[in-house]
Amino acid sequence: MRFIVAGISFWLAVIAGLVGAAERLPNIVHIVADDVGYDDIGCFGARDIKTPNLDRLAARGMRLTSFYSPAPYCTASRAAMITGCYADRIGLPPVLFPYSKIGINANEVTIGELLKTRGYRTAVIGKWHLGHQREFLPVRHGFDFFLGIPYPNDHEPDRRGWSKQAGRDNYTPPPMPLIRNETVVEEPAELERLPHRFTVEAIRYIRENKDRPFYLHFANIETHTPWFTAGRFVGTSQAGSYGDAVQSLDWSVGQIVAALDDLNLLDNTLIVFHSDNGYLPPSSNNSDLPNVYGKYATVDASRQHVVRGGKGTLFEGGVRVSCIASWLGKIPEGTSTSEITASFDWFATFAKLAGADLPADRVIDGKDISSLLFGKPGAKSPHEAFFYYHAGNLGGVRQGKWKLSFPGVGRGGGAGGKKAEASPELYDLDADLGETTDIAASHPDIVKRLLALAEKARDDIGDARLQRRGRNVREVGRLKDDQP
Repeated sequence: MRFIVAGISFWLAVIAGLVGAAERLPNIVHIVADDVGYDDIGCFGARDIKTPNLDRLAARGMRLTSFYSPAPYCTASRAAMITGCYADRIGLPPVLFPYSKIGINANEVTIGELLKTRGYRTAVIGKWHLGHQREFLPVRHGFDFFLGIPYPNDHEPDRRGWSKQAGRDNYTPPPMPLIRNETVVEEPAELERLPHRFTVEAIRYIRENKDRPFYLHFANIETHTPWFTAGRFVGTSQAGSYGDAVQSLDWSVGQIVAALDDLNLLDNTLIVFHSDNGYLPPSSNNSDLPNVYGKYATVDASRQHVVRGGKGTLFEGGVRVSCIASWLGKIPEGTSTSEITASFDWFATFAKLAGADLPADRVIDGKDISSLLFGKPGAKSPHEAFFYYHAGNLGGVRQGKWKLSFPGVGRGGGAGGKKAEASPELYDLDADLGETTDIAASHPDIVKRLLALAEKARDDIGDARLQRRGRNVREVGRLKDDQP
């Protein structure tokens, strides 16, 4: 009898182990680059920048070639991926600065909060940029751990040109803080050392949580101006300091993937890589950045891109970014999809994979794209349309291969200007990715259809240029002493 009981116990343990393995939730590593252009990594066409680790990641998984940032600059794009919504819906379309008194609202549900309901450990390492005061930091919004900077690495005291933006005569940004959870641990932070420190911290976090499901939002900073990198990366690319920074980022990706491999976690980890928005455009040479940081912020205007425009614009170069998704044994290797997807889709997709329920009391713009990732036959984009927003202004609509663009918005000078009332332009992005030829006159039916979709977006989310407030927008978070 004793042997029978022991045998039963053994097989029950085996069965329990098999069930546990079957129910094991996937780890998620979400790598967000900063200001990296659509074709500035090798597997998306770069020739003057070498990214062997990202190229290998793509070979092991899928390239998403019509993947969008829902905004062409930092705060709004990061708000979208953290909450699953257009930033304009949640009151965060502006870029936040050290003098800003707003941030992510406590009522918003973040991906960290969703995943914690399923037992995940959650972390943000790198840049946050959704509010720098304590009540806006990641550990107040569903993340167990934070090590990083609260806004971009060029928000420093040397940027004295911000006085006009701040509405003050003598505004000087404070020293850059490095924050661990809610405590400033270094001020000013040593910017040149941070990319390596963040990488080491990410690997430590992975090792510490290898036996339980974890979510890591890794947002390194070296590809945002100033392009400071460790000395071993300086001069290694053919694209100046910016190219060196991208190659430094590629090294970090390689280190993280290697750590996952060493721990035998690759078959149970979804790795996602993409940029927050497009590449810094040549017009930035007219700002104070090159004067402050020299070659570490001087854009090479001679570099050519397959997409038009860059960061801060609603041309494809501002919002279409390279994206890679890899999950060994789950995502078909060496594949790609041109279906329309966006960074706010990760919110719904991560939730689906973790078995978490999406909030039912609010509009969520992101959709589950797991069927695309897993290569299911006939899988299509879950979006009726993608809307191009810039600082609260609707600047365009994409449906299928068609992009309708409103010339007064997001062309480097924000909304308004002499073309504010110009006729909309239509582009066939399959045939004309560089947006060189307006074909609106020859396709009035397409223009009419996309204009109708634009009206739906204005009714839902709004359009500041036309003084339209959307029906389903929510309030931004405000400091308690700065309520309107």
